[in-house]
Parts: sequence; C-alpha cells; structure tokens
Amino acid sequence: MVEELLGLVNRWIEGFGVLSQGWRVGVMIFVMVFATALVAYLMSHLIRAIERKFDKTRNLWDDALLHALRKPVVLFVWLQGVYWAAEVAHHYSKAEVFRANRTVLELGFIWVVVWTLLRLIKQAEKILVSPLKMKRPMDYTTVNAVSKLSRAVVIITAALIVLQSLGYSISGVLAFGGVGGIAVGFAAKDLLANFFGGMIVHLDRPFKVGDWVRSPDRNIEGTVEHIGWRVTTIRTFDQRPLYVPNAAFTTISVENPSRMHNRRIYETIGIRYADMSEMATIVSEIRSMLENHEEIDTGQTLIVNFVAFNNSSLDIMVYAFTKTTQWVRYHEIKQDVLLKISEIIESHDAEVAFPTRTLHLPDGIQVSSPEARESEGRAAPSQNQTAEKAESAGQAK
Repeated sequence: MVEELLGLVNRWIEGFGVLSQGWRVGVMIFVMVFATALVAYLMSHLIRAIERKFDKTRNLWDDALLHALRKPVVLFVWLQGVYWAAEVAHHYSKAEVFRANRTVLELGFIWVVVWTLLRLIKQAEKILVSPLKMKRPMDYTTVNAVSKLSRAVVIITAALIVLQSLGYSISGVLAFGGVGGIAVGFAAKDLLANFFGGMIVHLDRPFKVGDWVRSPDRNIEGTVEHIGWRVTTIRTFDQRPLYVPNAAFTTISVENPSRMHNRRIYETIGIRYADMSEMATIVSEIRSMLENHEEIDTGQTLIVNFVAFNNSSLDIMVYAFTKTTQWVRYHEIKQDVLLKISEIIESHDAEVAFPTRTLHLPDGIQVSSPEARESEGRAAPSQNQTAEKAESAGQAK
C-alpha cells in the first residue's frame, strides 16, 4: 500500500519534470511532517474544546479521561507521522537505520498507552482525595498506596511487553527473576522488610499523613509528612525531619494522639490543714463549676474528691475531659479551669497549700526574736563592763 501510494505521488510529481528524485523525496517528507504537525495541533485543540464542554457536567471521570488522553494523543499522532515519513525515506534510500521503524513504532505505542494509564491514575488520585470533588473523600494514605501499586503494575507489565517486542522470551525472564529473586531476597532483606512494613502501614492504617504520632518504645514523636515504601517521614516538633524505616513500625508500639476523642485534665490541688472545715463546700463548688463549664465533656468521667492527707496539704483530685482535642485550645481551657478553682478556694478564705513544717518545743523553752535580744542587750550591762567597773573602784580606794 505504501509503495503504491508513493508511486502514484512520484509519477504525479515526475510529470511536471521540474524536480529530481531527491527533491521529490524531500518534498514528500516535508509535506508529511507538516501534515503531522497540523493534525497534532488540531487534535490538541479539539480535546481541549471537549474538555471545556465536559467541565460543565457533573461526571468527573470523563474530565479525568480527556485530560489524561490529550498529550498522549498528540504524541501518538507524531509517532504515526514520523513513522510514515521514515517509511518514505526507507523506500528510496534503503538505509539500514530505517529498518527499525516498525520496532520504534511498537515501542512508541506501548509508551503512549503507559503514559495514558499513568496520567489517568494521577487524575483518579486527585479526584478521590479532593473534598471539593467528592462528598466523602477517601483517605489520602490509602489512595496514595493504591496509586503507587497501580503504577508499579503498569510499569512492570509494560517492561515485560517491551522485552517481548524486542525478541526476548518472557518465560526465560520470569524464570531468571525467580532464581535471582532468592539471591536478591537474602542480599536485600532489610530493604524488603521496609517494603513489607510500608505495605502493612498502608493496609492497617495506624496513622495517615498529617497525624501526630509518638512511640513509647522509641524517641519518635511528630507529624507524619510522607509514607513511602521504604521510610516514613515525620516532622518533629522542633521542625526537624525524622526518617523512620517502615520495618520499625512492625516491632514498636505507636500511639496516635490525633485520633483521641477528648483531652484529659488531671490535677491534684492541695489546701491548708487550717481550711479543713471548708473542704466539703470547696469540693462541691468545683464539681458544680466543671459540670456547668461549656468546654468540659460531662459525658466522660468527671471526678472531684478529697483524696489524701498529704504532708503539707489536704489533696483534692480534679479529673475531667475537654471537648476539644486541639493542643492550644486545650491549654486555654485548662488555664480557665484552674483559675476558677483558685477563685473558689479564695472565696472561702482558704488558701492553696505549699510545703511547710511545724516545730513543737517543750514547755518552758521560749524563743525570742532578734529584736528582743537586741533590746535586752542594751538594757543589761555585759559581764565585761561589770568587771571593769569593779576594778576601777578598787584602784580608787
């Protein structure tokens, strides 16, 4: 078919008798490349126009499909145009380099399909996690894990098809991979442990990107920034990145404070022993204040009780939960609660206790103040002064 078309065009140009064969080939190749560029330009603008039209519909997946197809379609048009131009050049020049035209076209077509699928996966990922496009957006960590796995499947499948197109036996490659996989498994066991650890994190989802996590077993605490297949990136509270191998999460305990329902206020407040008579009233008013506080969750455990005779104080336990889980807001509420407890204690002429000691002395022993000792020293002459006066009197006699 190609030869017939080329012969027809060649005879038509040859009838004019103004161009040599080399010029005729150059003109045909130029026309084909120009036509390819024109078709690619028109296809790109056509798909853009269809995208703008479909943007007005409620279906999001047609927009994603068109956006994923636009650039690969342009590439496919160029592949076809260059292939036919190379076929023309090969027909007249018989150069060895053009014998690979069909193989290049096959590999290019595989790349177009792979590129389209990768772009479609990326668009689907954006749609599924977007709160603006989905009424109930999916968890970013889960979607990210599925998209990574899908990309890996597409790339591995494409690589096997490319090997088959180049003349390699896929069965031999798979057999070699099975034997080599054993050696690689022993050599890269830590890498594989991290990979499967990342898979477990993606499947079990003990945390997701944006969660505040910490481990009582390790010095790990911060906000999760990225969950990879080898390491998880955690931004510590002093803004330093911490890279934790995923294998660690299979052997340590991980606490996720971001998923708590409430934050706890747990304080022990002591008043003086002298205020024992006001204890019952103070406890009752503190409990009433917490029950009526708008930021305290009364549906959770709430305890206010006199719990202990301490060394220097009578201890009151205050145990309650706030409605908020935000760290900054929690401390504002806790400050308000403690200030109101202080006001309740002061309203009963009581005081918050601090460490003190009482010293009991036997009867008959008195402790005078420094001022009293100083005044007694001025009133009574010292023994030295009395001796001096007696000595001076004897000498006078």
